[in-house]
Amino acid sequence: MYRLTTVLITLCAIFFTVLAAPVRLNHDGTATISLEKRTSHTGDGTWFEVGTGACGYTDSDDDPIVAISAKIYGSGSNCNQWIHITNTDNGQSAYGKTRDECESCASGSLDMSPGLFEELSTLDTGEIPISWHFMSKDWSP
Repeated sequence: MYRLTTVLITLCAIFFTVLAAPVRLNHDGTATISLEKRTSHTGDGTWFEVGTGACGYTDSDDDPIVAISAKIYGSGSNCNQWIHITNTDNGQSAYGKTRDECESCASGSLDMSPGLFEELSTLDTGEIPISWHFMSKDWSP
């Protein structure tokens, strides 16, 4: 009897958890759920002096700006998408916004504004090992 009660309580808890999960509704009242595959990248993180980037925005060195490799940039579909970046040497992490293309970066490497780079290391370091992934398109810190 105890085992049956435990199973029923567990099933009820799962059921109500699923019901409580937020679902975004379309303009017609229907729900569309899409899951984006998260791909983690690894490479080198460097910093650059920010100006007007390939996405067409003018930013400052204090803004959390990221330039992604030309291989990933493509036609700019990732412009304004946030990236979560981790310095794999010290574990520090930060978020940066895709606003530029880095012609000299390897596909897994990122060029960052000085302000963003300093959240992960000191500017004197110059280059750090990183891992990173894009956040969902509608995500913002």
